[in-house]
Amino acid sequence: EALVISTAHLEGSEKHPYSGQHLSTSDIISTVEFNHTGELLATGDKGGRVVIFQREQESKNQPHRRGEYNVYSTFQSHEPEFDYLKSLEIEEKINKIRWLPQQNAAYFLLSTNDKTVKLWKVSERDKRPEGYNLKDEDGRLRDPSMITMLRVPVLRPMDLMVEATPRRVFANAHTYHINSISVNSDYETYMSADDLRINLWNFEITNQSFNIVDIKPANMEELTEVITAAEFHPHHCNTFVYSSSKGTIRLCDMRASALCDRHSKFFEEPEDPSNRSFFSEIISSISDVKFSHSGRYIMTRDYLTVKVWDLNMENRPIETYQVHDYLRSKLCSLYENDCIFDKFECVWNGSDSVIMTGSYNNFFRMFDRNTKRDVTLEASRENSKPRAILKPRKVCVGGKRRKDEISVDSLDFSKKILHTAWHPSENIIAVAATNNLYIFQDKVN
Repeated sequence: EALVISTAHLEGSEKHPYSGQHLSTSDIISTVEFNHTGELLATGDKGGRVVIFQREQESKNQPHRRGEYNVYSTFQSHEPEFDYLKSLEIEEKINKIRWLPQQNAAYFLLSTNDKTVKLWKVSERDKRPEGYNLKDEDGRLRDPSMITMLRVPVLRPMDLMVEATPRRVFANAHTYHINSISVNSDYETYMSADDLRINLWNFEITNQSFNIVDIKPANMEELTEVITAAEFHPHHCNTFVYSSSKGTIRLCDMRASALCDRHSKFFEEPEDPSNRSFFSEIISSISDVKFSHSGRYIMTRDYLTVKVWDLNMENRPIETYQVHDYLRSKLCSLYENDCIFDKFECVWNGSDSVIMTGSYNNFFRMFDRNTKRDVTLEASRENSKPRAILKPRKVCVGGKRRKDEISVDSLDFSKKILHTAWHPSENIIAVAATNNLYIFQDKVN
């Protein structure tokens, strides 16, 4: 079942770039994304690197190795830059990675830092041409007078090489930091969203984009909300949603007008006055929004909950799941250590029946929408020896603590799971815990 997940953990052997004990900030994983088949898994980190893992093919003598992912390619996607006009450093951290569906033997992905989106081509080479006429084997030009006969160049086999090349660089379109990129279902366009604007790009055109949402007020002192996330509908190329720091979601239709400043639908849950506190506005800010694979539902994550909305009902969510309600009494200290501003992501499983999101203490949560069961699991080195079954964890709130429970006061808030991904068709999940990547899968009998 979806909630019993065993580990195929990429234990810290050399093949694994994210398993070092010594934490350098550049190794902190900042995004995780499966491609459309699930055969590849990409991670981006604070050092501007992209690491792609490839799934092992099943072999007769080792049927259980099917779930293992090994490093396929590593490349530097972004470098640190300096904006001389604003005297600002632009960090190289990869904010998001999005795959394009595969059209030929090569793979394409978009990666973005705060300012620049790049389209990367990842391709394999296992043959090299030999026997040029004008060059010798070392690549030096030959003396034309020495060339007496015509040679036909041939392709010779060589060791497999995986090359990553930047095919397009989409720059200079964002004044503020990019928080989301989303590929349209027409596969010809994509959008990039920052705090106040959303731009629509064509993959072939790098020097211009269309501004489709602009919520910047004429006077910046009147600014009351920012865009926190945006995503295209999985099937309708004209529809997209974006969420805001005020806890609202707007659905826009690009057929209505060129600038989508008037939304088609507006999703907002009325606030419960009994829960009102100093922190209400901060914790209602939406950190992630995701369409279900079916396109019927939207899932949003705020600080304490995950909500599922039906596109046909705007006034309240159809499901609300408490991620870590025991933190409600701890908001004061979470505000002081800035954790209250952490941006947790959320993901659907392939059939939209289970949702997953992260928490603190390296915990992550799964909610089964059909059975209404939920589970807390932990991604850490101690309890994830290969093929070990993950034990559900419990957090005890007040009262007597049972021996297998962990008290709220001993949770480690520096260990947080912000980024997770779910394989598009199987029960395989990827969980980024600081600088370690864990891959868990359904129990293999």
